[in-house]
Amino acid sequence: MRRRQGQHQALYTSAERQRRDASPWTLVQGILAPLQFAVFLVSLGLVLRTLATGQGAEAANASVVVKTLVLYAIMVTGSIWEKVVFGRYLFAPAFFWEDVFSMLVLALHTAYLAALGFGLLGTQGLLILALAAYATYLINAGQFLLKLRAARLEAPTAVVLAGEGAR
Repeated sequence: MRRRQGQHQALYTSAERQRRDASPWTLVQGILAPLQFAVFLVSLGLVLRTLATGQGAEAANASVVVKTLVLYAIMVTGSIWEKVVFGRYLFAPAFFWEDVFSMLVLALHTAYLAALGFGLLGTQGLLILALAAYATYLINAGQFLLKLRAARLEAPTAVVLAGEGAR
């Protein structure tokens, strides 16, 4: 990978950027990420309401299950996207730490499903586990937003200049 300003590796090579821009999986990620955040917000509200009032446990639990299923969908499609763009399903250098932290996010969400399915925790324990999973999700989402910002900042200036010259 090339260096930017002598300090940082560029997020994408030109070939990777072309593959990213041409991949339908880029659009899929662009749709699933805000969908997952919306599901998260609704679920967070239901979880907090149940913890505060003791009411609505079924809705809160169902919402965490839906959030987890959306997480699985974005992780599977994200892995396919990573394979198309970088040639490996996970842990491409450009997204290594995001993928590492994603494993913790997946582990906590999966632990929630296991605890719910096998009756290992009561309602309060389940919802506290859900909040722990959600905290890791927020950190991981922040990591990806920072990468998205970095990708936008490193967009090739030659394209901008060519566009300006065409006026």
